[in-house]
Amino acid sequence: MQDFLIGLYPWTKAFHIMSVIAWMAGIFYLPRLFVYHAEQSVAGDSHDEIFQTMELKLFRVIMNPAMIATWIFGLMLIFTPGIVDWSAIWPYTKGAGILTMTWFHHWLGYRRKDFLKGQNTLSGRHYRLINEVPTVLMVIIVLSVVVRF
Repeated sequence: MQDFLIGLYPWTKAFHIMSVIAWMAGIFYLPRLFVYHAEQSVAGDSHDEIFQTMELKLFRVIMNPAMIATWIFGLMLIFTPGIVDWSAIWPYTKGAGILTMTWFHHWLGYRRKDFLKGQNTLSGRHYRLINEVPTVLMVIIVLSVVVRF
């Protein structure tokens, strides 16, 4: 199995990077949609329906598959011999960043359901602020992997 993973390493790494890019694009864009949804729509109006459709497609068609692919290829990289130095700090900081990013992804999913039910209580300003969370997490994750502190 280890030889198999070593042989697949360049492909696994490439697909991991591509899935991370797709996931991050969605994670950056969905809170921005929530800003506009909260500020320019009222539950049940025509804008509400359009925003709900956009949010559903982004979440289910792009973000969920990209998150799953990111996890699958990331776990494949973890199990590839010689890739992770478990005596260093970086795998743990990266792991904490990824777990937090996954939690944030699901939190966004719950907020989407609030809009769907007409029960959103958060303001556009709140969503603007929360939109900075994935940026901070991305910095932690990328620095962990590249600098390997």
